[in-house]
Amino acid sequence: MARIAGIDLPKNKRGEIGLTYIFGIGRSTARYILDKSEIDYNKKVNEWNDEEQTAIRNIINGEFKVEGQLRSEVQMNIKRLMDIACYRGLRHRKGLPLRGQRTRTNSRTRKGKRKTVAGKKKAPKK
Repeated sequence: MARIAGIDLPKNKRGEIGLTYIFGIGRSTARYILDKSEIDYNKKVNEWNDEEQTAIRNIINGEFKVEGQLRSEVQMNIKRLMDIACYRGLRHRKGLPLRGQRTRTNSRTRKGKRKTVAGKKKAPKK
């Protein structure tokens, strides 16, 4: 089993897909890493030998921020936005969408479960 950046990569997946299990590495970055280490995209993770794993590990450690380091940087950026009280920071603080999406009907993921508010009572007719 290949263990890179503190993550156990799935054994029977293609290398290109297996690398995406690391936070901060997507498909295009995985392809770049495999190209640079001269490994075929379709080669399964359990078929990599020790030299190939070492080459991949060295490229990732040398060129990319991944996992804990990247997560902490993202959290620091969000905290900075909240501290300077810019629009995006305020939206983060309130737990609302920050990229211009509508909130009247959608955005349930950010807002959470619906909180029902009692409707207005109709005035009785005279």
